[in-house]
Formats: sequence, C-alpha cells, structure tokens
Amino acid sequence: MRDFLILLPIFLPMLSACAVAWAGRRSEAARDNAACAAGIAAFAAALLLLGAVAGGAGCSLAIPGICGRGLCFRADGFRALYACVAAFMWMMTTVFSREYLQHAARRSRYHFFSLLTCGATVGVFLSNDFYTAFLFFEVMSFTSYVMVVQEESPAALRAGQTYIAVAVLGGMAMLMGLFLLDARLGTLDFDELAAAARALPDRSPLYLPGALILFGFGAKAGMFPLHIWLPKAHPVAPAPASALLSGILTKAGVFGILVLTCRVFWHDAAWGNVLLLAGTATMVLGAVLAVFSVDIKRTLACSSMSQIGFILVGTGLQALLGPENALAVWGTGLHMLNHSLLKLVLFLCAGTVYMNCHALDLNAVRGWGSGKPLLAACFLMGALGIAGVPLWNGYVSKTLLHEALVEAIALAAQTGAPVWLYRAVEWLFLLSGGLTAAYMAKLFVAIFVETPAAPAAQAKRPCLQRASALAIALPALALPVMGLFPDAVMGNAARLMQGFMNGTAPEQAIAWFSPENLRGAAISLGIGAAVYFCCIRTVLMRRDADGVKRYVDRWPAWLDLETLFYRPLLEKLLPFVGALVCRVLDDLAEGCVRLLRGTLLRPRPIPPRCEEDYAPGDFAPRIHRSYTLQSIFGSVSYSLLLFGLGFCAAMGYLILVLIFK
Repeated sequence: MRDFLILLPIFLPMLSACAVAWAGRRSEAARDNAACAAGIAAFAAALLLLGAVAGGAGCSLAIPGICGRGLCFRADGFRALYACVAAFMWMMTTVFSREYLQHAARRSRYHFFSLLTCGATVGVFLSNDFYTAFLFFEVMSFTSYVMVVQEESPAALRAGQTYIAVAVLGGMAMLMGLFLLDARLGTLDFDELAAAARALPDRSPLYLPGALILFGFGAKAGMFPLHIWLPKAHPVAPAPASALLSGILTKAGVFGILVLTCRVFWHDAAWGNVLLLAGTATMVLGAVLAVFSVDIKRTLACSSMSQIGFILVGTGLQALLGPENALAVWGTGLHMLNHSLLKLVLFLCAGTVYMNCHALDLNAVRGWGSGKPLLAACFLMGALGIAGVPLWNGYVSKTLLHEALVEAIALAAQTGAPVWLYRAVEWLFLLSGGLTAAYMAKLFVAIFVETPAAPAAQAKRPCLQRASALAIALPALALPVMGLFPDAVMGNAARLMQGFMNGTAPEQAIAWFSPENLRGAAISLGIGAAVYFCCIRTVLMRRDADGVKRYVDRWPAWLDLETLFYRPLLEKLLPFVGALVCRVLDDLAEGCVRLLRGTLLRPRPIPPRCEEDYAPGDFAPRIHRSYTLQSIFGSVSYSLLLFGLGFCAAMGYLILVLIFK
C-alpha cells in the first residue's frame, strides 16, 4: 500500500487542475482558493512520501500496459526529496501568484497549466526508467510553454517560440538517443543501466546515444550552447512562473544528465571532461551576461544559467574522480537544492518589484526598495546565499565543489593528465563566483540602497500582502539556517541524496570553515568587489546631461546567439538546403522517367484494324498510344508507386519492432 504513495504527488496536482478550472467558472476567489489548496495538498503528499522513504526502504511502482512499455516509478532519498522541493516551490509560487496575478487576464488558464506542469515535473523526478522520464519530460515542456506566453505580448510570444523550438528539437534528439541506447544496452531501466554498461567490452558505441540524450536534457537545463531560451523566457513570464522555470524545471534537465552520468558513464573520464568543459562555459558565460544586464529578471535568468554551470561542473567531476568523488557528489546535490530555494526567493522578490513599479529596468526601479526592510532582508538572504558568502547555504555547496576541483587537480598530477586544464577550470570557477557577487551587489544596491528617482511616487505604492510576504520570508529564512548548521541540515540532506548518484559519505568530517575553504570564498568575494567597483560602477554606468548616473547594457546586440546563429539556421539555411535537395531529387526522378520513356518504354504504333483508323486523305495509319492495363502496370510511375508503398510498409514494420521489442 505504501508504494501507491508515489502516485499522489504526481497525479494529485494534475487532477486538481481540472477542479481549479471548474472553480474558475464560478468565481475568482473560488479559483484562487482551489489553486492554493491544490498546491498545499501536493506538498503534503510529497512530504508523506519523503517520510515513508526516510523511515525505511524506497517506494517503487510499475504500471504496465501504458504506451506499450508501461510506467515505472521509484522514490529513493534524492527523488523523494526533490519531489518535495518541487511541490514546496509550487505551493509558495501559487500563494504568491494570488496577489501577483490579481489584475491579469487568463488566470484560470495559468493555474490549470501550472498544476499540470507540477505533476509532470514531479513525474520526471520519480521516474525509474528513461521511457517514463521522457514521457513526463515532454508533457512538462508543452504545459510549461503556456506559462511562458501567459502575457501574450510580442516579446512573450517570441520567447515562447524559442522555448518550444528548443523543447521540440531537444525532445526529438533525446528520443533518437533513447532508441539507440535501448538497442545497445537492451534496457532503459535506471537500476539496470550501470550493469549493462559495465558488461560492454567497448563503451564507444554509447557516446552517440549519450550525446543525443545530453542534447535533450541539456536544452532544458540551460546548458551552453542550448541556453538561448533561458534569458528570453524568464523576463517575459510572470514572476511565479520564472521562479519555477529557473528553480525546478531546469533541474529536471539536470536530473536526466545525472542519471546518464551516474548510470551509463560512471567513472568515464572522457565523458567527465566533456561535462566539465560544457559546465565551465555555461558557468562563465551566464555570469558575464548577468553582469552586463540591466533588467532584474534577465539578470537572474543569466544567473540561473551560470549556477547550472556550477552543477554541471560537479557532475563532470563525479565521472572524473572515480571512487574518490564523495565531495563532488555532495556538492552537486546540495547546489541543486540550494539553487532551487535561492531562485524561489530572488524571483519572488523581483516579482514584488514589478508588481509595484510595473518595470524591471534598474534605472526605472532604482531606490524603490528603500524603507522596505522585510523585502530588503529577504533579497539580501538570497543574494548572500547565491554569492557564496560564509554562513549562508551557497557557501557550503560551492566549497564542496571547489574542494572536488582541487582533488581533480591532484589526481591529474598523479595520472599525467593535463593539470593546466583543471587549474584553469578552478580559476574560472572562482572568477564566476566573483562575478556572481558583483551582479548581485549591483541588483541590491540599485533597488534598495540608491536614491529613488521619484521618492514621492514610490512611497505611495503598497508593497506586499501578508500571504505573499510569508511566501517569500519562509524560504528566505531557511537560507541562513542551512548555512549556519551545515552538518545538521546540509550534511543530512547530502546523505539522503548520495545513494541516487552512487556516492558515499566523505571518509573524514568536513571542516566547513577551515582557512583553506574560507580562502576560496575570500578570493571569489574579492574578485566580485573589484568587478563591482572597477567595472559596474564605471564602465557599465553613464552620467546623463542632468548629472544622474544610469546603468547601461553594453553587451553587443549582435552577439545574441539565437539571432546570430539559430534563427538563420532554422529559418533560412535549412529550408534552402532542404528545398535544393528536394528539387534535385525531383528533377532526377523526372529525368529518369523521360530517359526510360525515350528508350526502353518508348510507345509503339498500333497497326490499323479497320478502315476507320485511316483519316480521309491519309496515306498512313494514325499512331495510337496504348493505355491498356498492361501498359499502366509496366509504367515507371506504377513501379515508383509500388516502391514507395513498400518502403513505407518496411519503415512502419521497423518502428513497430522497436516499440514492442
């Protein structure tokens, strides 16, 4: 009976979505109350599942017959904990959206698709094979699209195009990779992948399906160069949706990458190096884009991209360090958890600013937060946490990742691997941490410290209702508690998650605040202070004619990867190449038909059978073309038709064999 608990956090919000839509037809208050009740019920179900898992063995359940292969679920420590985190974030954002969306249109639609996305996301985390994860992953992608385009502004619709295009292309690549992986290993079950991969004498055939699956999950995670949807979708989506997109939907992509690394490519150094380099590029580029941005939500979106890079670096280190990867396992899992809670706080604070100022540009909202101590304190908790300041939760996970990098450098020196490469990654790691501190300082100073542009107008605006303030304050309060008691809180959470990643606890107790660990944090914070005062306050600000300094986005517009590369590729180059190939093949087929009709299948004259075949005054019979059934069956067109039908039948047979194998 306990195994059926695994279905509650998945299907309860999905079923509640219909009840919320029905309540919306009765009254707005009934709809909002039903949505909040659904979020609370989903969190309660996830807590119940986590309690059952923490108190004994994991829960597992298989539902056969669905889509041929059935659905397979399992809840161990990591999966149950992240289902709980996802449900908690949905509960808090739903409570906050009651005030945030009170003057918005199409609120019933938002809550309906938000709850569907909640169930699908939890379904990804609780899946126990790639087939189940793929089904819920695709449902999550399509239902969350509605959250991106909720405002239906031109910018939102364009961002929605980018989001759905990346989701569809990633889904198709992932599906092809899963077909190939199933053919290579004979299974997609998470519990069987590791043994099947170890049984192969040569792992090289796994790299192609691994790359395709990485493309699909990496696109949702925001991994470079598939990150293009992330800086576009977050600013245009409602703030509660942005918190979910950043804090939890990207982790669904990371979840798939973790499974691929910890099951299929466990202790594979080549795979680890690929993830390490991809994570480093994502980490640095996201931080640089955030430093240049002057839009609050875009800055936080680029920050999410950078933090995903930190997580990918940790995932790569898990494969590189082999059996000595305990610190990398702990750091990866804890930074996932920290980033989810941090972005929940920061995006809801940004939503509060937009809800009152109806603007996100730093020049328009500068100084608005002065005199609002609760909001300033919540935002500061998130800023200090994500910057890795000691005594906050982000410091703990970043310290573990940095120590894992130091271990990788030592291991490279022993094995003859390029030490300079890992040292470069370490310094880029510290640089990215410094850039994080710099852009978070820019946001906090601009919103809460600087002089307001119009003090009288700003003072008249209300700030937050009590329920919305509680939705921000509760997770904000958890951030310093997690950092102040790393062993009691973070250590226990890491032990709960390590089994999923095939990790073990570190052999020695971790000295969280040792001089070596504090030194790494001090270097990053020093870099952040230098970037803030020497770059942001000088190069990235400009004094107007009236003497007021304003923030300026000096990032070149033409360096937008979507506009520069992806859209020309998909809208111009690929259609041109496809049309050219089709035209060549079409002309080739017509040329073959003309050639055969002029040689082997040349029409023959039919001898006259009676006097009617002679026209008056003719001295020779007219030539008749034969249109009998025999001539049709012997024509080129009929042969090509039969070939096409046979080809379609063969392809259909192969697809059925792959599906029902």
